[in-house]
Amino acid sequence: MQAVHFGAGNIGRGFIGSLLYQSGYETCFIDVNSEIVDLINEKQAYTVQLANATQDESIVKNVRAINSAVNPEQVIEAISKADLVTAAVGPNILPHIAGLLAKGLQQRLTHTKTPLTIIACENMIGGSAFLKEKVYEQLSDEEKTSFDQFFSFPNAAVDRIVPNEVNDDKLLVKVEPFYEWVVEDAEIIGDNPPVKGITFVENLEPFIERKLFTVNTGHATVAYLSYQANIGIIHEALADEAVKTTTKKVLQETGRLLVEKYQFDEEKHNEYIQKIIGRFANPFITDETTRVGRSPVRKLQSNDRFISPAQQYCDLFNEVPRNLVSAIAAAFRYDYVEDPDAVEIQSAIREEGIEFAIEKYTGLTTGTALFTAIEDQYKKLD
Repeated sequence: MQAVHFGAGNIGRGFIGSLLYQSGYETCFIDVNSEIVDLINEKQAYTVQLANATQDESIVKNVRAINSAVNPEQVIEAISKADLVTAAVGPNILPHIAGLLAKGLQQRLTHTKTPLTIIACENMIGGSAFLKEKVYEQLSDEEKTSFDQFFSFPNAAVDRIVPNEVNDDKLLVKVEPFYEWVVEDAEIIGDNPPVKGITFVENLEPFIERKLFTVNTGHATVAYLSYQANIGIIHEALADEAVKTTTKKVLQETGRLLVEKYQFDEEKHNEYIQKIIGRFANPFITDETTRVGRSPVRKLQSNDRFISPAQQYCDLFNEVPRNLVSAIAAAFRYDYVEDPDAVEIQSAIREEGIEFAIEKYTGLTTGTALFTAIEDQYKKLD
């Protein structure tokens, strides 16, 4: 079986690529990092190391890579012959791979009518649907009809902490032992891809929001609170009582929302919260605050990890989630000069004021309870 995976970074190699190998796939990585592409083609294997006390290692084989900037025609050919296509490139990069993906799928239809599944493995709601939208922008109406017959883009929820670490072996990836890959199978055409480690579900939304509002909300909360406290490493921040306590309270608020909305078992969800906090505190993962907090513009969007649960909480319980508000205010105080998003937000605040920035980046309406609470909490951080 042949898999094409866009993104040869740490998530691509350490999470998706590893599971594809364990499932019997030969994987072709697509990337623009010439050093990584050349190393994959030279070694045809790489090491995945678990971030635990014994540092267990496994070797991922049957891999090759294509530099899409240099050899786009090879990417098109690989897609046309693939049994599965996956991507882990970051939400902002998905539109940039859509053109090549569209051409590969167009070529595929000229010589085979077998179904193909394309899965975007991103930290976002509706990642595969978004990729499909960008692919379909490249097509004629007739091509869209053909694509609908053979190609499916099921949405997915993925969860594994893979920190950025510099190793002598540039292909080695350290990953936490825990992982979760959930795929919505309702729209899959043909058989579900035989990937070990995927959980297929009929309705992905509860899993998407459970992950987004617990793992992603919690991780970002730790990042922005610890940045304010001048703590540079995530697991060290969990040793700070104020950071740990507020993070727990944030996840209790999102947990209350999730339990009420999806009828999750409250006791089991509380256990899930404890497991997540334990993952953040893993001493074998050295994860920088600024890596986890990067791209605050995206994190503050109305459908992402902060504003979405906060607004839903307000709507459902008719009260403001005060701890979530504290995390959101800390995100607006995130002024890391090497993060373009942070620079943009701070510039907007300086030039137009915090009210303008809240409205611009969250989409909230001035004067609403949540908007006012964020504004007040931001000013208290002075």
